[in-house]
Amino acid sequence: MKQKFLLLCCSLFMVTGAFAQNPNLNYNKFKQLHEEEQTPNSYRTASGAPGPDYFQQQADYKIEIELNEEEDRITGSETISYTNNSPDELPYLWVQLDQNVREQNADSKLSAPGSINPDAPKQSLKWLQRESMYDFDGGFNIEEVTTTNGRPLSHTIQKTMMRINLDQPLKPGEQYSFQIKWNYLINDRMSIGGRSGYEEFDDGNKLYTIAQFYPRMAVYNDYEGWVNKQFLGAGEFALPFGNFDVTLTVPADHIVGATGVLQNEKEMLCKEMRDKLEEARNSYDEPVIIFSEEEAIENEEKRTKKTKTWHYKAENVRDFAFATSRKFIWDAMAVKLSNGETTMAMSLYPKEGNPLWEEYSTRAVAHTIEVYSRYTFDYPYPVAYSVHAAAIGMEYPMICFNFGRPNEDGTYSDNTKWNMLGVIIHEVGHNYFPMIVNSNERQWGWMDEGLNSFVEYLAEKEFDPDFDHWFGPAEKILPYLKGDKSTMNPIMTDADNIYPYELGNNAYGKPAAALNILREYVMGPELFDYSFKTFAQRWKFKHPTPEDFFRTMEDASAVDLDWFWRGWFYTTDHVDVNLNNVYEVSLSDQSAQEEVLGNERLYQLQFTNDGGLPTPVILELEYADGSVEKTTYPAEVWRRGDKFNKVIKVDKELTKVTFDPENVLTDTNTSNNVWPKSATDNESKFDQFKNNQE
Repeated sequence: MKQKFLLLCCSLFMVTGAFAQNPNLNYNKFKQLHEEEQTPNSYRTASGAPGPDYFQQQADYKIEIELNEEEDRITGSETISYTNNSPDELPYLWVQLDQNVREQNADSKLSAPGSINPDAPKQSLKWLQRESMYDFDGGFNIEEVTTTNGRPLSHTIQKTMMRINLDQPLKPGEQYSFQIKWNYLINDRMSIGGRSGYEEFDDGNKLYTIAQFYPRMAVYNDYEGWVNKQFLGAGEFALPFGNFDVTLTVPADHIVGATGVLQNEKEMLCKEMRDKLEEARNSYDEPVIIFSEEEAIENEEKRTKKTKTWHYKAENVRDFAFATSRKFIWDAMAVKLSNGETTMAMSLYPKEGNPLWEEYSTRAVAHTIEVYSRYTFDYPYPVAYSVHAAAIGMEYPMICFNFGRPNEDGTYSDNTKWNMLGVIIHEVGHNYFPMIVNSNERQWGWMDEGLNSFVEYLAEKEFDPDFDHWFGPAEKILPYLKGDKSTMNPIMTDADNIYPYELGNNAYGKPAAALNILREYVMGPELFDYSFKTFAQRWKFKHPTPEDFFRTMEDASAVDLDWFWRGWFYTTDHVDVNLNNVYEVSLSDQSAQEEVLGNERLYQLQFTNDGGLPTPVILELEYADGSVEKTTYPAEVWRRGDKFNKVIKVDKELTKVTFDPENVLTDTNTSNNVWPKSATDNESKFDQFKNNQE
């Protein structure tokens, strides 16, 4: 009876402590997310799936592009056919003019912070050099906006957006086509940066990685209407799906890689290259060299004035990008998918990338497709390119641009190798998030970067167990979580409003670590993988929101995760569990002690969560006989507050207790994770704990 009274008192202390700390339990950390999330409706259901009235618009493009190598200029014309699948009449259409981020008076330039530190002259000089971007005007020069019969079309350019003013509203189910002609100067990426641009080599040859090169339709959806937030440089893109028919006119000695399937292969490739490409289409074990380093070196010297026009088509993609250079080496291999289909993994790289790129790039592309397909859905496109260019990592449908260059003598460090492999896996992985599971990157950067970084971590572990990861394991994000909260934002903050040097941690590292913990220590791999795959398959070729992800993960698992999403994604709380004390409980009635417990012992464990972020409690228990065991309590132990007591019954003397013994839960202060502490510290902590309980 006394034992029951003792345990009851412990429970009452725990509950009353929770009320003292937070008397309104409706606002505790396990409250449901109803206030943060939009109300489910016929477009997006409470289960996280698309509803019966879900819709999305379609934008089809017919584009003609000419690249002038002498002027570094893109000249283009396009016909956009826009289909209104929404239930709304649209009086105007919004088009993205992303190159306007490089206009002289662009908000991205005028609002960019900068300072000079006299004690850091090199860094200040670098900043001043980057300010030279003010001298470069790389915005779109819009020459014409017309109807398909050539009549001028009313339009308004608002910085990085253009409104097409329709004569009559576009009704539901209708399609409208219009034409745009434009040109712009291509930026030198190596001097002023950018996701797109060119790299010039010492011999005068250039390598072009070209994207955001055409006026692109904005998204119109049930959630926000027109997604027409200005492009400031950090937050990326939201784009509708459609079909592309694109011709690229470039110097005749260039090799091109692009989104889609080459339509005029016979005209563009010599017979030997076509034969090698056919061989690659049947090579599943190793890449086939289609255009060798020796051939590329010879090609670099041609510098022809003639041009060729490469013709590509792509179906059901949200964007189009291409790379072109006379320096390219080309290799490829086939990848067999679980559905029996075959896709092609390809790489384009200059000789400066070898031997690293010839050895690893295409193999990494194939590996990425295989692993991501297993965790989500079979790769649906016919090709995936990895293109090597210095100082860039950027993704587009079927093609990505990646850094990782050896020394001039061909040697390279392990760090260069791991970084090169990491960026290839990451950027190829972006084909899934957000190129197919098509989130709004400008609003929720983590939905593409964080989800992708998490699956990247899984793919890297399979590529090499000793992979030096950027993101995923707890230790990679700990320095950030221990940092200054005044410069820290919740993950749900949009990318443009995050401190510049925190974007990588906020959008990539923290979500990847959170999802890894969710998979391994909250849900378990089997349950997590099923739910994650359900989300990916529900929302492939659609536009999901965070709520759709959160709800699907719970709907498919029967696990209440609102506490997890709130803590990790809506706050800057962190994990700092303090193991305040462990002491043996003895009943005052010795006969009752022997009758109830026999030779077993009762230990009282007392914890507080000083960081505020709910977490599972993983414990390692060591005994006097040298034996060790582990036990885990779910995060729900914190549902009544940031204090938690636990009574355990064991059959031997307990000598040591460690919270998070393998440091997998991102605990920011391991100095308070172990009992016993020093005698003085132990006594003071216990007295403080008792006072708080009382």
